[in-house]
Amino acid sequence: MQALLVLQDRDLHQRSLASQLRAVPEDQARVERQVAAEKAAIEAARGELRELESRKKLLEIEISTAEGKVAQYRTQQLSIRKNDEYQAMGQQIAATQEAIGRLEEQELGVMFAIDEARKRFETAAGVLQANIAGHEARLAVLRQRAAALTAELRGAEEAVAVARTGVEPLRLRAYDRVAARQMPVVVPIHGGKCGGCHLKVSSEVESAARAKTPDPIAPLPTCDQCGRIVHWES
Repeated sequence: MQALLVLQDRDLHQRSLASQLRAVPEDQARVERQVAAEKAAIEAARGELRELESRKKLLEIEISTAEGKVAQYRTQQLSIRKNDEYQAMGQQIAATQEAIGRLEEQELGVMFAIDEARKRFETAAGVLQANIAGHEARLAVLRQRAAALTAELRGAEEAVAVARTGVEPLRLRAYDRVAARQMPVVVPIHGGKCGGCHLKVSSEVESAARAKTPDPIAPLPTCDQCGRIVHWES
């Protein structure tokens, strides 16, 4: 029974390490998703700024084109001899200049929006970059943890293998059958109840567990309810 308890202790330790190691990739994936979300937020803020800057460039082109038309109209106006045509051209020039004024007002509004967007972007980018740095530091810790757990798990597996050699084959098969479906395998009896499922065991099982010199070839005492191997803990 002592050999089984040693095996179980090492087995539980190995299983715990394996469980922790299995959890690391999901932890890494969760942090990587957070990094991706922070970067996407930076790109979204940058995209708003770029959109405004593109709009400003388009307005500049429209203004430049309109100013070119005004210059063209003035040149044409100089060659006009008829008064009504001259006045019509003057009206065209005035209308184009009014359009330029409206475009310049829009340009000023966009320039103001760009300044505000740049401030928001710089503030947000600073916070998000700090968050990303924190996430990346967490990823580094997780990578170190995975490496440490892997090394520790190898040692635990070796310890389990050594402990298994100290258990009689029939006992070992009985242990493995229970371990395949539930842990712990070996539990004490307390107050006539199984330490695993906490249900009452039969008097026969309790007597077998109490035996000072158990029969080495007899089956190990097991709980009537859950099938765990039970022992008497004095």
